Amino acid sequence: MDSLIDYPCDFPIKVIGKSQRGFAQAVAEVVVHHDPGFDAATMQMRSSSATRYLSLTCTVRATSREQLDALYQELCDHPLVMMVL
Repeated sequence: MDSLIDYPCDFPIKVIGKSQRGFAQAVAEVVVHHDPGFDAATMQMRSSSATRYLSLTCTVRATSREQLDALYQELCDHPLVMMVL
């Protein structure tokens, strides 16, 4: 099956978790593990209206389906992460 994504490309990933100390840093470390060129300063952050949750958008340089699958899996397995879109 052909991919709907043409690699390499910039690919946004949204990561949602409870708003707590260390969440953004933990997500950035996972992303850098899969995209060494990722700059955490480019991460977009948005708090929920009650500030209980934090949404992070990380735009990674995707080079393959395998890279994205591994990144999604590691993020989903992280204890601070509630959801990955």
